[in-house]
Amino acid sequence: MAGPRTSETQRRGRRPAVVTVLDMGSTKTVCLIARMVPSDAGRYLSARTHQAEIVGIGHTRSLGMKSGVVVDLDAAERSIRHAVEAAERMAGVTVDSMIVNLSAGRPKSTICSASLTLKDKPVSQREIEQVLRAAVARAARVDRHVVHLLPIDHMLDGERGIVDPRGMIGSELTLNMHLLSADVAPVRNLELAINRAHLSIETLVATPYASGLATLVDDELELGCACIDMGGGTTSIAIFSEHRFVHTETLPLGGHHVTMDVARGLNCRLEDAERLKVMQGSVIATSVDDRDIIQVPSMDEDRHEGGHQIPRSLLNRIVAARVEETLEMLRERINASGCSSVVGKRVVLTGGAAQLGGLPDMARRILGRNVRIGRPLGVRGLPAAAKGPAFAAAVGLMVYPQVAADDHSSERFRGTASVKRTGTEGPLGRMTQWIKESF
Repeated sequence: MAGPRTSETQRRGRRPAVVTVLDMGSTKTVCLIARMVPSDAGRYLSARTHQAEIVGIGHTRSLGMKSGVVVDLDAAERSIRHAVEAAERMAGVTVDSMIVNLSAGRPKSTICSASLTLKDKPVSQREIEQVLRAAVARAARVDRHVVHLLPIDHMLDGERGIVDPRGMIGSELTLNMHLLSADVAPVRNLELAINRAHLSIETLVATPYASGLATLVDDELELGCACIDMGGGTTSIAIFSEHRFVHTETLPLGGHHVTMDVARGLNCRLEDAERLKVMQGSVIATSVDDRDIIQVPSMDEDRHEGGHQIPRSLLNRIVAARVEETLEMLRERINASGCSSVVGKRVVLTGGAAQLGGLPDMARRILGRNVRIGRPLGVRGLPAAAKGPAFAAAVGLMVYPQVAADDHSSERFRGTASVKRTGTEGPLGRMTQWIKESF
C-alpha cells in the first residue's frame, strides 16, 4: 500500500485528474468532486501521490437505504440525483461515472493462497507474475462478487513476511492475498440505483477500507491498527498491518439503532430522538445527570402540550446500552478474527456515530486498547462541517485510486462469474483510463 518516497521524476510524470466519489450510507448520501494534484509524499502519509482539492460537494439525507442495502430504488435514485447535481453545480462539471463505497452484501474476508515450484533457482519477475495469476484464478472461482483482492505477503519455503522475493533462492514460492467478497444481489441493486440516475460505477471500495485510507497515518498502518467505521446502519472494521489491508468485519448495528432506542424509550419522534442523541446524549454517566432535566418534545402533530421532562441520566442509559453492546460485539469479532495481535493497542474510531459524547472513553474500557477519533487527513477545500469523522469514507474513496495498483479485483475479473451485469450501462469493476494514466 505504501512505497518509498516519490522521486521528483515520478512526480513530474503524474498528471492532474478529476475524481468523483459517492458515499451512499444509511443516513446520508455524499458526492465529492475533487481535483487531484500531484504532490510529494508527506511525512505521515507516504502512500499519497496526489493532493485532493475539493471543487464540488453535494450532501443529502439518504432515502431508500437500510443498513447499506437498497430497499427502494426510486427513493435511492432521488438521493443520488440530489447529491450529484449539487456537487456538479458547485464544481461546474458534468459527472457520468464515480467511485462508490460498499457496506452491504455481508462482506467476508478470506485468505487466498497460491504456490509455485521453483526448483531451487532465484525468483524472477516471471515467477512472481505466475503465482499472482494463479492466486487471481483461484479467487475467480468464488461464488460471490469480488470487491478487493490485495496481496498480503510472499512465503518462500514456509518463511512468511517476504515483501519482495526477487533474487532469493528457494524451492516453493507462495503468495497470500486478502480476498474480500460480498453477496451479488445487493451489489447489483446498488449499481442499478446508480445507473437509473444515468451514472455508472468506476469501482466499488469497501467502506471500512476507505475510512482507513482517509484517517490512518503511516505508523498506524505499519505497526497494525483497527479502523472502526461507525455508520448509521452498520459498524465495520478494517484491520491493517505492514501497510496492508488484511481483514474486515461488519455488524448490522449503527447510530440509527441508537436513535430508534431513544425514540422508543422516550416516546418521541425519530427526528427529535436524533436531536436529543446528538445534542444531549453521552455514553458516560456523570454525577449531575440525575439533576439535569431535559425536555422531550411531544409526538402530537400540534405539539401544544409541550412534551415531557426527563433526567439526562435516562437518555444516557439508553444510549450507553446500545453502544456498549456494539463495542462488546466488536471486541469479540476482533478476537475471533485471529488478528487481535496484529491490531495491538491501536484503534481509530470514525463514521458519524463516532461523534457520540464519551465514546472514546467507553471504547478504551471495553476494547482494552488506545482509541482516537479519526478525521479525514490530507485534503483541501472541505467545508468545516465536512471535516469530521462522518466524511472519512467519502475522502477515502478519493485516496483509493492512488493505491489501486495493488488491488487485483478490477480488470482481472471482467467476464468471470464473480462480476455480473445488471443489463444497464456500467459493468462493475471497470477502472477507467485516467486511473491508469494519472496515478
